[in-house]
Amino acid sequence: MTDSLDNLRDKIDQFVTERDWAQFHTPKNLAMAMIVEAAELVEQFQWDTPQESQQLTPEKREAVSHELADTFVYLLRIAEVLKIDLIEAANAKIELNAKKYPVEKSRGSNARYTEYL
Repeated sequence: MTDSLDNLRDKIDQFVTERDWAQFHTPKNLAMAMIVEAAELVEQFQWDTPQESQQLTPEKREAVSHELADTFVYLLRIAEVLKIDLIEAANAKIELNAKKYPVEKSRGSNARYTEYL
């Protein structure tokens, strides 16, 4: 990776500061914007077969890349505004999920953990 998460966050903060947009970046607004971008990502695959969704044309790959980036930027911004360390939060969530989905019960299954409690 050429940019670290910290460098990217700094770049986003600078972009926002230069435009005086922090005033609009409430957690509510950022979450709503992120969901809009996530919906635009879903739209890229809306009528694709599972196979088509795995074999993207260069044009579609670029469009998907843009929507992923938009969603990621809003996610980073929400975390910044709320002072949440995403790496720490993700590691804690993986540990929690490991307890909810033990290998011996979940391997090869897409069942929700409540189905095998």
